[in-house]
Order: sequence, then C-alpha cells, then structure tokens
Amino acid sequence: MRHLINTSNLILLQLVLAASVIASGLENAAAATDLTRVEQAGGSWQECADIPWKVQELYGTTRDGKVIIAGGMALSEADAPVGIDRTGIYDPATDTWTEGPALPSARHHSLMISAGGRIYAVGGATHGASKGHWQPRREVYVLDRTGGWSTLTQMPVDQTEAMAVEHEGRIHILGGRTPNFDDASRWSEYRDVDWHTVYDIQSNTWSTAAALPSPRNSAAVAIIDGLIYVAGGRTMKGGNIANLDRYDPVTDEWQSLSPMPYAAGGFNGAAVGGKFYVFGGEELGVLGADGVFAQSMRYDPETDQWQALPNLPTARHGHAVVPVQGSLFVIGGGAHTATGMTTNTLEVYTPEGNYPPVSCQHRDASR
Repeated sequence: MRHLINTSNLILLQLVLAASVIASGLENAAAATDLTRVEQAGGSWQECADIPWKVQELYGTTRDGKVIIAGGMALSEADAPVGIDRTGIYDPATDTWTEGPALPSARHHSLMISAGGRIYAVGGATHGASKGHWQPRREVYVLDRTGGWSTLTQMPVDQTEAMAVEHEGRIHILGGRTPNFDDASRWSEYRDVDWHTVYDIQSNTWSTAAALPSPRNSAAVAIIDGLIYVAGGRTMKGGNIANLDRYDPVTDEWQSLSPMPYAAGGFNGAAVGGKFYVFGGEELGVLGADGVFAQSMRYDPETDQWQALPNLPTARHGHAVVPVQGSLFVIGGGAHTATGMTTNTLEVYTPEGNYPPVSCQHRDASR
C-alpha cells in the first residue's frame, strides 16, 4: 500500500532538518570558542615569512632542520579549486622560502613523511579535465637529497584525507575517505573509513594493522614514545568528533583516552617535548570565517589531560603543522570553511620555556 505524504509537510520537514544541521554546526563552532573551563597554558606566537603562494589542504614535514611542503589546493584563475605540484622549503635560520622540485603530478591532501633522509609524498587527490577535483591518487613519490621527485610505489587502496606517521621504518596511514565507486571525482562521492594501512620502507611492501576504533577523516596525528595518537577528525554524516585514541605498534591495539574539550576536524597537529599539540579546524555546517577555529590545544600523555593554548593568530583549517627544534610551524590553510579564503600564512608557536628556532623579521603575532 502506498503512503501519501502532504507536500507542504514534507517541505516543512526538510526545512526543520536543514535548520537543525545549521544549528548543530553553530553550536559546535561556539563550543570551540569557549574554553574557559579548560586549564590554560602559555607559549608565544610569531608571524614569519609568507609562503610564496597561497595553499590549503596540505601537509608538511622536516629534513635537516628545514620545513618542506608539497602539493595542496589553490584557486585557479577561474576561482575553481585545483591541486598544485609546487614544493616549498622553508629555512628557519634565515626566515626564507625557496622553491624545490615540482611533484610529478599536481595533487592535494598528499601525506608528507620524512624517514631515513628521504621525503615521501603519499597519495592524495587530483583533478580531471572534465570532472571534479577529488579523483584519488595512489602514487607514492620520494624526494632524495639530490635530484627531483620520483615514483616509488603505489598504495594498495584509495585512501585520501587520511593521517600518516612514521615509526621504525614503517609509514602508518590511518582513516580517511575512499570512493564509493570507481569513477568518483567529487567530495560527496566518498565515504569515511577506519583503515590502517602500513608501508614498510625497507621491503617496499604493504600490509594492514588494527583498524581505527571508528572511521574518520581530517584528524590530527602524532607519535610520542613509540605510540601513535589520533585526535579529533570528522565523518561525512556525523560531523566533527572529539575522540582521542592511541595505538601501540607492538601490541597492535588501540586505547581510547580523554577526548578533546571540543570536536574539531579539518585541522592538524604534531608532537613536541612529549606532548601533543593541535591547532585550528573547521565546522563544515557553518559558512565562511564563522566556521573556522582559532583554538589551540595541548595534550599531556602523563596526565591524560588537555590544556588550552593561546589562539592561532589566524584562524584556519586545512593547514600543515611541522615541529622544528621545539616549536611548531603552522603553514597555509583556509580562513573560510571548505575551499574559501586560501592563505599563505606561516605562524610559529613556541611552548613556554622553549626558545624559538627562528627570529622572524615580522611582527610578534601574540594577541
């Protein structure tokens, strides 16, 4: 028997659901700005030399005390989001950027790992001439100390917007999203995964390890004392999450820890001095700058507690975070949700008690 639905009631229901989603996003964004009940910590910010180009949806790493970024997303002359192939090298000693060898192909969300003196750019997504800008890529590129990037191998699965960290010669790729069908090329045509894919550098082989406790993408990851920490992230259906989970490569087991004081996705982080730092993020249910976070947080594994840090001077998402000599370099990103207001900003956070490794000629960004 067919059930008839009154059209006006259906429209009203759709409006109520849409309003609920927007209200939820606003509530989450507001929660991210109110950390008065969280223990406060210090530290300072510096604003350093701008990246020579604007870029978001990027990752970074370090080699020989220098910061390296490659790929990412920019806007074309027609204001359409496109992947790029540019490599940037930042020297804290001189507060200057130089351009390195271009990636073999343009892409955004390419994971960046430094291991054994080599730089790895893993996977990501790219654009087609007549399709969307979210076509998955499996190539693993490597950059030696001399010469340009070369293709090393391919990932066994499509795994974009994931998190990656190296431990004892193995690159752990965690979570992310995968296409719902072979010809997927748009963000909406993907689903979240809990996959844990492992690349062994020496043997050039792939394997799998214990899956994340729950699917997520765009989380922050760090390694402390041989243990892998994954904070926050989001799912396409459920929005941002606050979970903090820890993986032990020896036992191949996960443990849930104290969650973040607020849910955040589209952000990044790194470890310095045995603590886990995370910065920024976004709430996709809120448009423009109102949906982007300036919050900075620090997690202490010894106490299983979070602390609030001085805010990012420039609120953003889709940025890289690279630790160098006790400070954290927050690079690029978008100042509006999704692909809006791409920046070329470099801001450096130094925890209290540490001495900044860079003396920027720009203003002190603490405020």
